[in-house]
Amino acid sequence: MHIRPLKVGRLQLNNNLIQGPLAGYSCAPFRLITHRLGQPAYCTTEMISAKDLAHRSVKPKRYLWKDPAEGLVSYQLSGDNPQDIAAATKIVTDAGASLIDLNCGCPVTKIRAKGAGSKLLTEPNKIASLVMAAKANTHVPVSVKIRIDSVSGDNNNLSVAKTIEAAGADLLIVHGRHWTEKYDIPCNLEQIADIVAACKIPVIANGDVENIASLKRTFELTQCAGIMIARASVGRPWLFQQLQAESKKEFFKPPSLAEIGALFSEHLHSLAELETEYLAAIQARKLAKYYIRQHFPSEPFQLKINSCETLSVLDALIKTYFR
Repeated sequence: MHIRPLKVGRLQLNNNLIQGPLAGYSCAPFRLITHRLGQPAYCTTEMISAKDLAHRSVKPKRYLWKDPAEGLVSYQLSGDNPQDIAAATKIVTDAGASLIDLNCGCPVTKIRAKGAGSKLLTEPNKIASLVMAAKANTHVPVSVKIRIDSVSGDNNNLSVAKTIEAAGADLLIVHGRHWTEKYDIPCNLEQIADIVAACKIPVIANGDVENIASLKRTFELTQCAGIMIARASVGRPWLFQQLQAESKKEFFKPPSLAEIGALFSEHLHSLAELETEYLAAIQARKLAKYYIRQHFPSEPFQLKINSCETLSVLDALIKTYFR
């Protein structure tokens, strides 16, 4: 069976399917619904700037808040300074982190310009210093999320992975694209497999898994210890439970359209409690396309939701379409 329990450091996980970090999405309301309906091994926060966390007097609630009803949560930190990583690690550990993840794969230009994210892949020794800073300031497992070389000529996949392992990381997560590649480029599972074969610590594959067929293919071609799913689960928080059922050839009944609409409303109301009603309405505009995908044409609903600014109007609109 591909889906099985996974041990990360001293932490015993019930399965090896992980909810990945998603900037702008994976705050507590998103994670809570995913935990309840999907039961992944753990969920991951949005990327958090270690520098901001370490030096801001007022800590950002959106990035730190963990709902008491959530399961295990990995807090993902971004930065290139060991002192900032050390300070931020202490803060998120106190906030209730079950794991801490170091982002060494973000392809966004403004993150790379700061020397963080995927820019770190050219400096394995700096990554090692960040891992050691995190490990020295927490009692929970530390993971590192990277990207592959692809055909860039960097040729540093294995050296980066081995350096991360030697620095004491408990888990390595590998996204199967180079930082210059868009999502229309298929993941390079062969390169993930090379990293899996070279490492003693568990290696998690990330990218392109959206159903049972792609899940099995990724497991079989990489021999990875587990799989991280991010974009494919937005608007489908039950996906992890569906994959677990289908892997055992059990029947799985997805939620009805009305039930999906109720989940969408719940998500928005929770966002309003975390931030404000207006900000929740703004976020509804980007969440909508995920909740409605494959259910009905998106354009009419999207146009209407783009003008909504209150939860009462949003709820009425959702009830009209999700039935």
